[in-house]
Amino acid sequence: MTINEHMTEYAGLPVFEFEGPADGLPEPGAVAWRLTHDEDEDGRFGLLFKDFLDAVDTERVTHLVVGCWSVTLSPADPYPPDLLIGAAHHFPALRSLFFGDIVLEQQEISWIEHDDITPLLEAFPALERLDVRGSAGLVLRPFRSEALRTLRFESGGLPSEIVRAVAASELPGLRHLDLWLGARAYDGDVGEADLAEILAGDRLPALRHLGLENAEIADEAAAALAGAAVVARLESLSLAKGILSDTGAEALLAGQPLTHLKRLDLHHHFVTEPMRDRLRAALPGVDIDLSEPHGSGHEPEWSYIYVAE
Repeated sequence: MTINEHMTEYAGLPVFEFEGPADGLPEPGAVAWRLTHDEDEDGRFGLLFKDFLDAVDTERVTHLVVGCWSVTLSPADPYPPDLLIGAAHHFPALRSLFFGDIVLEQQEISWIEHDDITPLLEAFPALERLDVRGSAGLVLRPFRSEALRTLRFESGGLPSEIVRAVAASELPGLRHLDLWLGARAYDGDVGEADLAEILAGDRLPALRHLGLENAEIADEAAAALAGAAVVARLESLSLAKGILSDTGAEALLAGQPLTHLKRLDLHHHFVTEPMRDRLRAALPGVDIDLSEPHGSGHEPEWSYIYVAE
């Protein structure tokens, strides 16, 4: 999944863009339906959504991808989750939902405007996967879901309130959690204390993948993971897209064993070649992604995360 190109596949289904009523539309449950509009035309997303309800048997839609909506939320073009909440009875089979399939040439990730998504989770208790790109104005309150298996937040700066809300939620079936922590310059103020409850794992008994990605604080996250109780039950761990240096890599090696992992994703990093060799030697049975090295070591003045603005 990349922020430079629109998704062509989501949660196992090909993405099909709905542009309006037409002959020959796919079977409702055979694709992930993508709804989007020109970001410069206020009011159009609501009209497109109405056309979608009229043209497609949404009772059989399982996957939905939302692209651009209005840059500035207004009564003329409300927040897409609010539209979905109002039409929840039309989507009894919805299981996977992506908000913000918006690429950089359309809008920087830090300018994707959100609101409170908690009512959406309450309106769709059978939702199994939720992906959210962007975090400006984003609100999440602690919630409970028996069904949710995958939860992902992609951001250039994730507010600590979102992480704390996830940590305080009851998610007994969650298996996959990705948090793009981002940079302080873009409101990414997550610290080790904010991650503590997630790393303890008490409310996440089924978690098998944890991603603390796109993180300016990758080294600090690595140090916290070195002794985190949740790591022992993981199958895969990701610190990709961040500013991981030899300091963070050393913390991983000095901490609890990671040999049980199937995959360790560290791509886009600032780890030196000798340290990369040490990681591979220490974890011979683990699929380690050390691609996209940058520089010869940790130099804060020019190191950078994968996406910020």
